[in-house]
Parts: sequence; C-alpha cells; structure tokens
Amino acid sequence: MLKSKNPYPVIFAVVLLAALSGGASGQQSTTPPSPRDDGTLAGLTAIAGQGMMQSEAYTNLEYLSDSIGPRLTGSPGAKEAVRWGLDRMKAIGVENVHAEPYEMWSGWTRGPATAAILSPARHSLTIASMGWVGSTPEGGVTADVIPVNLYQIDREMQDNASKWAGKILVMVAKGEAPKDRMESFVKFGKFLDAAYAAHAVAVIGGQGGELAAGMNITHTGILGLAAYYRIPVVSMTREDQEQLERFIDQDKTVRVRINVQNQVTDGPVECANVVGEIRGTQFPEQIVVVGAHLDSWDLAEGSTDNGVGAVCVLEAARAIIASGYKPRRTIRFVLYTGEEQGLLGSLAYCKRHKAEMPNHVAALTLDNGQGPVVDLELGGREDLIPAVEQFTKAIKAFGDITVNDAAVFDTDSGPFILQGLPGINMGQNSPDYKYTHHSPVDTFDKVKPDLLERDATVMALTAYWIADRPERLAIPWPPERTARMLTRQKKDKMLKDFGLWPFGNQGEP
Repeated sequence: MLKSKNPYPVIFAVVLLAALSGGASGQQSTTPPSPRDDGTLAGLTAIAGQGMMQSEAYTNLEYLSDSIGPRLTGSPGAKEAVRWGLDRMKAIGVENVHAEPYEMWSGWTRGPATAAILSPARHSLTIASMGWVGSTPEGGVTADVIPVNLYQIDREMQDNASKWAGKILVMVAKGEAPKDRMESFVKFGKFLDAAYAAHAVAVIGGQGGELAAGMNITHTGILGLAAYYRIPVVSMTREDQEQLERFIDQDKTVRVRINVQNQVTDGPVECANVVGEIRGTQFPEQIVVVGAHLDSWDLAEGSTDNGVGAVCVLEAARAIIASGYKPRRTIRFVLYTGEEQGLLGSLAYCKRHKAEMPNHVAALTLDNGQGPVVDLELGGREDLIPAVEQFTKAIKAFGDITVNDAAVFDTDSGPFILQGLPGINMGQNSPDYKYTHHSPVDTFDKVKPDLLERDATVMALTAYWIADRPERLAIPWPPERTARMLTRQKKDKMLKDFGLWPFGNQGEP
C-alpha cells in the first residue's frame, strides 16, 4: 500500500525507476527483458514525471462527480458524461476521438421507495430499490414478512413457494454459505422469478440477496446480466434488516408497509462508448486497449465506482502525450457505458471490433475503487507472468504490485478474456469500497488525490510499456485454449449460466 504522499514524487519516481528497473545487460535469454533492457525506461520515466507532477485527474473527477453526477446507463446524466468524455479526450490531444453507439435492451428510472414496520413495533425503514426491478401497486402494500434462507434457495423454491403469496420475503443467511458466490447470484435471479410467479409482493435483499454493508447505508445494483425482474426488490440498511430478523427469530409476526415505484421503457435505448487513440509509430495496427466504465449507479455521484477508473483513463492518455514519447503500438482509450447492467459496453466494443481482435495485444481495466493498485490480474494468461513481473519490478516507486493469472469477469476485462486476450484487471486495495460502491455515499470526498494520481500514473506506465516494448506482449489464444483455461479456473459454469460462454463443448475435461 502507498503510505503518505512523497513531497518529491517526480524525483522519487525517476530515481527508483532507474535504480530498480530490473535485471542487467547480458541476462539469460530465458529471462524476459526489463524496461532497462527493452528500451522503454526513458519513456516510462518521463510519463511518471508527468503523471505525478502535472496530474489533472482530481480536477476531472470533481467535475464528473459534482457537475455531472449520477450516470445511470441510458439516462440523461450518462449522455452528458459521454459528451464530456469526448470533449476531454479532444482537449488532451487524443486522436480519432468518437462515440461508438450500441443499444441497451431497456431503460429504467428509479422512483420513490419507502417502508415502515407497523408491528410488533412502529419504525421507519430505510430502503432503496435495486436496479431494473418492478414496483408495488401504486400507493404501496401492507403485508407480513417471512424469511427465505439464501443459503438453501433451491429447497426454499421447492418446499415453501406455496407460502409466499401476498407476503414480503426477507432474505436471511442460515447455515453453511455456498462456496460459489456467482452461482448463488444466478440462483437468486431464478428465485426472483419464482417469487413473482408465486405472487409475493416484494423481496428485501440486496445484491444477490446479501445484507447491505452497514453504517446505515443502502446499496443498489442489477440482479442479472441484462435482466429485468418484475417483482420489486429492495436493499434495506443492515441495521433495519437485522431488526426485522430479530423479530422473526423471536417468532413475532412482522407487518410492513412498503411502496416502490419505478419505470422501465417499452423498448431499447441508445447508449455509447467513448473512444480515442494514440497512434502507434511502428505497429499502428496492433492495439492496446486502456479502459474503464463511465456509467455509475444513481444513489450518489459514482466517484469510486467508477469515476476513479474513468478519470485514470483520461489522465493516462494525457501523461503519455505530455511526455513526448510515442509508443510503437496504438493505445486505444475507451470509456465504456453499460458495465453496471452486464458489461454491455465492453461486449459491444468486442463485437464491433471483432475483425480487429487478432491485432489486439491486451486490454487494461481499472474498476476496484479508490485504493492503490496492488495487483495485475492477467485474465488467465499465466504465460505472461514472467514478462509482466519484470515491468512491476521496474516501478517499485509506486509500491509492490503482484502479478497473477486470475480471470476477472465482474468488470470490463471479461469480454476481452473471452476473445483469448489478456484482459488485465488492475486490482486495488480498497477496504472502504464495500461501503461506497452502489451506495448513497459514493461521493467525491471519498477519493484521496495522492492515491488517484498514483493509480492513473500506474495505468499510464503499464499501457505504455505494453505498447512500446520491442516484442509483442501477447497474441490472442485460440478458443480451445481459452476454454480450457476458463474451465480450469472454474469460470465455465458461471459464463454458461449468464449466456456468455461462446465455446460450445470446448474446454470440457
């Protein structure tokens, strides 16, 4: 982790980049070259100076957070953010700046959501609707609350669905937790369909049925990839929900009044990604994608999820351009939308650029909050670990950054992994992220400027190193090899459940 901000960041960066660039000349041929040996060190040093001394990231985040605010995909705020992203890329000097439109299956607008316990005590409850869910009857409904065990959801649907009609269902967690959280998330969606079919009136249970993080805040989020559930589903503050559970555990009849009013469009809505480039000098047809999602949820400003990532993409572009060093390969900067609804923007990018995929080298993504980058997760590409470790050794000035081959699918790295590419997730140490993301406290004040500048600079350095090294870092794996890797990492069932598995029977043992 990065501690206090160094008062001499550019000197610190330059000295340590030079001193810790990894390896000496004449190393074994089996050892990948370090930045000192592959000729990228001078450019990295200049970019580090620009990133740490001239950063515009914090100013950009303040405008995105406070002046634009919530950016729910398909909303006016999201459209304004796309226009802003285009303007910022052009002002920075990025080339070929344009929007790439795509359609989302429907738009959704949050309405009022209120609730209160009527008995055994009278108490106002704090709730927020989950995204892309339905509404109660106009004016709300009063009903008894009964528990549904999230950890035994299959048995609940089989044995207890007949008891759900006219009831509010509250998710509880009893017994041993399932080992596969993503499989549980898929089952929760099936449960919501079953609850609606059984005429339950509402469900209390946030993302995947789990309790909110605490500190008297709610969370929101979608409950499936490109999914709409007709039953109203709400997140309730942990403190309020645990009070309901205590009453239930005491065998008391709990009666609640709940009113949720949302709107959904009848058809698709147009969305867009923001795209621009730094054109490569030697291999311009080879592309390194640097991206993050510009959209956010709508309970607050979306500063940590994912304003941080979006402004880091812009700042990475600015620092590279300002350094005066041009990479051998093209760096393509992308601000995705639709990430929160199921990776829609990055999936649309991969579909639109399908013919170019053989010339894509890697895709870099930042989407884990406001903390320092501590990992580079290479999307299953174990073969790249030695080379990338040579790079991370060279940037010790920015902390210890480990390298592993984890394939991450809960952000925009996922669609690139399916293309056989290293979809590189920049893992962060963000312990407070569980409180801020998707919540009413995801605001500008939660982000520290020194950490933001550090992460943006690490993104710029990583992108430039991949794009400028003499040897191409990676070529896409063939589908069979990618399918075997994903099966080995136990991602295959989740991808099949979500309809994202493109490999047919490939990868089966």
